[in-house]
Amino acid sequence: MATLAVPPSVPSPAEDAEQLRKAFAGWGTNEDLIISILAHRNTAQRKLIRQTYAETYGEDLLKALDKELSSDFERSVLLWTLDPAERDAFLSNEATKKLTSSNWVLLEIACTRSSMELFMVRQAYHARYKKSLEEDIACHTTGDFRKLLVPLASTFRYEGPEVNMTLARSEAKILHEKIHEKAYNHDELIRIVTTRSKAQLNATLNHYNNEFGNAINKDLKADPNDEFLKLLRSAIKCLTCTEKYFEKVLRLAINKLGTDEWALTRVVTTRAEVDMQRIKEQYHKRNSVPLDRAIANDTSGDYKKMLLALVGHEAA
Repeated sequence: MATLAVPPSVPSPAEDAEQLRKAFAGWGTNEDLIISILAHRNTAQRKLIRQTYAETYGEDLLKALDKELSSDFERSVLLWTLDPAERDAFLSNEATKKLTSSNWVLLEIACTRSSMELFMVRQAYHARYKKSLEEDIACHTTGDFRKLLVPLASTFRYEGPEVNMTLARSEAKILHEKIHEKAYNHDELIRIVTTRSKAQLNATLNHYNNEFGNAINKDLKADPNDEFLKLLRSAIKCLTCTEKYFEKVLRLAINKLGTDEWALTRVVTTRAEVDMQRIKEQYHKRNSVPLDRAIANDTSGDYKKMLLALVGHEAA
């Protein structure tokens, strides 16, 4: 359900590569030309442009962009130009570093990608960093956070629609018991959240709601300041209603005193070709403001143009 605006007739990768080369030539960089090409090409097209650019000019397009661009605009263009699996590997690696560490980014990638996508992220991570993603997550986290994040990142969930209702009932009961006992890090609770298919998990949580009168995330708010509980609630939200999760990330990124550009760039570049339309609808419903208007009011210059092009803004 992508909203990416790809022109009806796309120039050849050779033409695009040549135009990009022109954008880098001379004294100044032609940022508008870069946006008009890269922001309007899908994953497969961007991959061919990168290949053609490297073959024709003997330089990686990403290196050329890195030399020519700067700040948030540079980050948005570089993240967007990467293959989805490479991009997720890069973001995951960044999230395990001391200065840019983020359990939230690791959780988001582990929970909102399909099993095959996550498998490809792990492969890309392995190829680029010569280590496994699980290894770096385990090294960067401790205690309950490690206990939740490592299995989330290493799982290969069943993706189909089949649901076992007997299992949903019994696992809803287990979840309720553990939450009632405040045993939030119990092995069984972690096992259910980290291994069950999204369809199965939805059935379990629906049963939980009907049987015990509360949505599970409400019961997991016992201590609003508990960071592990926040992460656990986010994992459940990511797995069961992805667009609500991303709407909240965007809302917090935009409504802060000072924009959280890293979060804004990450969500726009990773979701533009996936479910941006649903996220936009959710955002509008929740905030009574269209997402593109919220972004336009909160950003400026080439960075603003790039983001608006990616969220499918008509004037971009």
